[in-house]
Amino acid sequence: MKVHFKELYLKKIYSTNKKAKELARRGLSEIIIIANEQTKGKGRFNRKWLSAKGGIYLSILLKEENIEKTKYLTFIAAISVVRAIEKIAKIKTKIKWPNDVHINKKKLCGILTESILGNINYVVVGVGINVNQEKFPKEIRDIAISLKIYLKKEIDKEKILGQFLKEFILLYDKYMYKKYNEILNLFKKNCDTIGKNVKAVTLNKEVYGKAVDVDKDCNLILMLKNSEIKKIIEGDIFVLD
Repeated sequence: MKVHFKELYLKKIYSTNKKAKELARRGLSEIIIIANEQTKGKGRFNRKWLSAKGGIYLSILLKEENIEKTKYLTFIAAISVVRAIEKIAKIKTKIKWPNDVHINKKKLCGILTESILGNINYVVVGVGINVNQEKFPKEIRDIAISLKIYLKKEIDKEKILGQFLKEFILLYDKYMYKKYNEILNLFKKNCDTIGKNVKAVTLNKEVYGKAVDVDKDCNLILMLKNSEIKKIIEGDIFVLD
């Protein structure tokens, strides 16, 4: 059930996710929008995502009937980033639940998955990977990293991009065949949040506990000090170990 994607390359755009939403409103799908630079990139919770030249910025537009399973698309994107970087840059990275890829606790990649609901439902999977940036603004210098900064050399951005797309399409095929358990197991294998003591900041409170699992609905499972089990559906996770 291989899906054939069209690719749209842009030098500069306000936001690849926003462009994908515009295309969805025209009834288009199965398109990958790729840009060298974004002027108004955003991350989760409407935060600004700095998108200077040197990074990979893309959005994958999909038609989607099963909206409740779309968290798996975030997982697929994260796994694909980890695999692509390992194959091309020859380094191991890890996933921080639910949507970050990091090295040494510094953010290398962020993923933003957004649903567009209507008579026909669409999903946009936005991915930003820090590849060849040489520096970051002061406000994020301590929490962000690029492959170039880490490896002290230029990385072939096109090879990373090409490998990422190959990995995503392979895993998306599993998703189409509803092989959710395979995707979940791959995510857990590459996620180093599990087993760590964390602070989870949700919309209305902070929760402290040990991350013990990720369930079939892609939620993070915490065990609190009193042995109570808490399910984190969405929020910011801070690893305390």
